[in-house]
This record gives sequence, C-alpha cells and structure tokens, in this order.
Amino acid sequence: MSGARRAGPWIALAVLAAVTVVLASGTGIWQRGLALLFPGTSTLLYPRADPAWLVGEHLLLVGVSSALAVTVGMGLGILVTRPRGLPFLPVAERLAAVIQTFPPAAVLALSVPALGFGFSPTIAALFLYSVLPILRNTLEGLRTVSADAVDAARGMGMTPGQVLTRVEMPLALPVILAGVRTSVIVNVGTATIGATIGAGGLGAPIISGLVNQNPAFLTEGTLIVGLLALTIDTAFAAVESAVAGGRQGKSAGGRGGAAVPAAVDPAGRETA
Repeated sequence: MSGARRAGPWIALAVLAAVTVVLASGTGIWQRGLALLFPGTSTLLYPRADPAWLVGEHLLLVGVSSALAVTVGMGLGILVTRPRGLPFLPVAERLAAVIQTFPPAAVLALSVPALGFGFSPTIAALFLYSVLPILRNTLEGLRTVSADAVDAARGMGMTPGQVLTRVEMPLALPVILAGVRTSVIVNVGTATIGATIGAGGLGAPIISGLVNQNPAFLTEGTLIVGLLALTIDTAFAAVESAVAGGRQGKSAGGRGGAAVPAAVDPAGRETA
C-alpha cells in the first residue's frame, strides 16, 4: 500500500472532524444558514442546549454503550471459542441473534420500568442492540485463524494465553474491527431515540422538530448526526488501513511460512 493511500483516510478524517467541530461550536453559522433555508421559521436553533453540548451528550451515550458492547462481545466471543467454552457457542450465537431481533425502541420501552428515564435505559438499549456485530465478528475472526499458525505457536512453547494474545487476536483483529465499526456507527444513529425518554443528545432537536413541526430543528440534529457518523466511520477506516499496512509490512519479510505475525518466544523475544 502506497504512502498516499495510507494518508488518504487520515486526511479525510481531519477534514470531517474540522467541519464537525466548526458546526458543533458555531451557533452563528447555524443561525445564518438556517435563516437562509427556512426564512419563515421564527425559532431556528434548538433553544434548550447548544450544539456542542448536544454532541457531548451524544458521544457519551455512544461511547459508554459501545465500550460495554466491545467488552462483552469480544469477551464472550473469546470465551466460547476456548475448549472449555465450546459447548456454549451455539447458545451465545442464538441469544445474541434473539436480542437483536427486538427493535431498539422496544428495548428502550422495556428498560424504562426497571431503570427509569434518562441515561441508564438508553445505554441498556444501545448495548443490547450493538453487541451482536461485535460477538459475530469476534467468532468469525477467531475461526478464520490458520490452524498452522496456532500449531506453530504451540510448537514454540507458547501457553494458551500467549497463543491467544500474540497469534489469534492479531490475526483476527481486522475482522473484529469491522464488527466494532458497524456496531459503533449503528449506535450513532440509534442513540437519537434516547431523547424520547430524556437522555439528551442530538436526538433532542430531532424529536423537538418532529413534535413542533420545525424543520430547522430537524436540520440541526440530523446534519450533525450524519457528520458525526461519517467522521467516526472514517476514523475506523483509517485505523483499519493502518492495521492492514502493518500486517503487510510484517509479512513482507518472510513468505511461505506459517502465518504467525512477529513470532515471539515465550520469554517475549522476537524471533526471526
């Protein structure tokens, strides 16, 4: 991969991030732009919070729920692919699939009686809805690891934990990252429903715009959500590009051997 191609996602990320920051912090820009688009609307900006505050609330919802989903999804995926956890593999797959069949709004409504209104039920709904892509890709990534690579690592004297962390996870990382990317991007859009129960975020101007039939509020919320999703997606694309470039660089030094990246002996020393 050429240097220009590697730099492309990072340049796009910088541009999108800059545009998102400007729009999130520039209320004057919103006032002028929305006045041109909707000259007959008296209230142009959502009055209860600045765009920057709404972005912060939205990122908090997405960040916490995604972190929980990554922890549980990857942890469960690793657990059920170990010898002791294999009997629970079908159960884990079916359970995750059943959970995602419920719409986020239904999960949100069911969470309110137990967790109340606001932040907690929204996190629960987002977590349950986003864990499946991560679990599924963790399972798929670990399944595609070459048996020759695992056997070679064991032949070098690595413990099961070392085989997992130094061979299986690095080789499965691109597939797992793809699942995390899907999960987080879905969360960015789905988190807007949290505003219906007082969780805030960028769903607040969208819901308010729908209720009050104010297209300016709708434009404010949807445009920033779209830019935020594009920015985060581009960030994942840049990371995946860097991971792919690192894998190509490591494999360039030797060909035809078992696919063990940067072979390491049990003492932690890299071997040729």
